[in-house]
Amino acid sequence: MITKLKKRKMNPMLLNVLLISGGVHLAAIMILGGITVYKYIIPDEAQFEEPPQIEEVEPPKEMKIEIRQQAAAQPQAMQNLRMRQVGNIAVANVSIDLPTMEQSFTVSSGMGGFSGGALLGGTRGSIGIGMSDVNVFGLKSRAERFLFAIDASKTMLTDEKGGLYSYRVIKDEISTMVSNLSAGTLFNVVFFNDGRFDFFKDNPIPAGTVATQELIKWITPINSDVNKLGLPGARTQKLTTFADNEIQDTIPRNQSTSGHENAYLSQIFLEQSIDAIYVITGRHNGFQKLEKRPSEKELEKERERRAKPDYQEALQAYQKEHALGMQKAEAELVRRNAQRIKKGLPPQVIDSGLMRAMGIKMENKHPGGGIPTRYYEVNEVKKYFKELSKMLYDEKGGIPPSINVVLFLAGDEEFSEVNEDALKDYTRFFDGKYRVIRGLDEIKSASSAKETKN
Repeated sequence: MITKLKKRKMNPMLLNVLLISGGVHLAAIMILGGITVYKYIIPDEAQFEEPPQIEEVEPPKEMKIEIRQQAAAQPQAMQNLRMRQVGNIAVANVSIDLPTMEQSFTVSSGMGGFSGGALLGGTRGSIGIGMSDVNVFGLKSRAERFLFAIDASKTMLTDEKGGLYSYRVIKDEISTMVSNLSAGTLFNVVFFNDGRFDFFKDNPIPAGTVATQELIKWITPINSDVNKLGLPGARTQKLTTFADNEIQDTIPRNQSTSGHENAYLSQIFLEQSIDAIYVITGRHNGFQKLEKRPSEKELEKERERRAKPDYQEALQAYQKEHALGMQKAEAELVRRNAQRIKKGLPPQVIDSGLMRAMGIKMENKHPGGGIPTRYYEVNEVKKYFKELSKMLYDEKGGIPPSINVVLFLAGDEEFSEVNEDALKDYTRFFDGKYRVIRGLDEIKSASSAKETKN
C-alpha cells in the first residue's frame, strides 16, 4: 500500500528573503544597464568653450620720421690700400670687342628707375657699372663712357690766349681727369683741326693706371713745340649714318666756316656711341646755316667763267703777289721770334692771316667765285641732328649723349650776344652745358679736374 507524501509548506520567512533578493538583483541590473547605455551608446552633447575676451588696444599715433641720406663711408680697409708696381708686363695689341649700340638690351623700369639702354652705352640707360663723376673746367657730369675732344688749331695757341702755356694747362686738365676716372669707366681722347681727327684709340678703353700713362705719353708732344704744330697723324672721317642725305653730304665741305666745322664735329662725336662729350675749342657758335652744294648747272657756268682770259689774268696776278707776300711775312715772323727768344718769351703763333698780322698788304685781289650761295637754315640743321640722334640712340634703346663746350677765348676777343645765344641753344639741345674762359690766368684758375675724385 502506497503511502501518500504530504505536501510541504514553504517557510514564509524564506520566501520573503528570496523575493527581496530577487528584487535587489533586478534593481542592480537595471541601474548598471542604464549606466552602460548612457556611457557607451548615447553620444555626449557638443561642448563649446566661450572664447576669451580680446582686449582692445588703441593704435599708436602716426609719427613722421625724416631720413637724411648720408654720404657712403669708405671702408677702412680700402683707405689703406696702395698700388705698387710689380713689374713690366709686355702685352701684345689685343682687340677688345666692347658692346656698341647695336648690342642693346632693356632693363626693367621697375629696377630703381633704370631705363632701357645699351650695355655700357648711356648713363641714363645703364646699369651703373664703372660710373664716374667728371669736372672739366667747372663743367660737371656723371657717366660711364666719356669722349674728350680738344681743338688743335693755331687759334688755341695765340699770345692773347697764353700760347703754349695755356695749351699745356688744357692737356694737363684732361690727363688729370682721366687719371681720376673709376675703374671700368670707358674713355677716349681726340684732337681735331680743319676737319681732320687724331683719336687716342679707335674705341673707348677702360680707365686705369696703365691707360693714363699711355695717354700722357701720347698727349704731351701735341702742340708743345712751335716748330711742330698740328696733327701729323690726323685723318678725315667719313659720315655714313644717312645714305644719300643732302645735309650730310654738305657738312664736310668748307671746314673753314664755324657752322660746317661744328656740324661735322658733332656728327663724328655722336657716332662714337658715348655718354658724355667735352669739347674744348677756340671757336664755337652753335648751330649755324650750312652752305648748299651748287648744282651741276651752276658748276658748269662757273667753270666757263674761270676759263676766260681776264679771269685767269687776274688770278695769276693775285697768286704771284700772294706768294711774295707770304715770303715777306714768314721772314718777318722769324725776325720777331728771334727777338722774343732773346727776351725769354716763347715763339709767337699766328692763327690765320699771317700777312695781315705781319703788316703785309696786297694790291691785287682774288677774282672770287661767281656761284650764288644758298643755305640750309638753322631749323633744318637742328631737325637733321634730331633725326640723327634718333637713329643712333633712341631707336636702339639708348639716350643721346650730352655735349659740353668749353670755349677758350683771348682776354679781349669779341664774342657777340648772338653767338653766345647760339652756343647756349646748341648745348641745351644736347642736354649739356657751356663755359667761356678767357686767357691764361682764367684757364689756370678754372682748372677743376684735380678736385674730382672717384
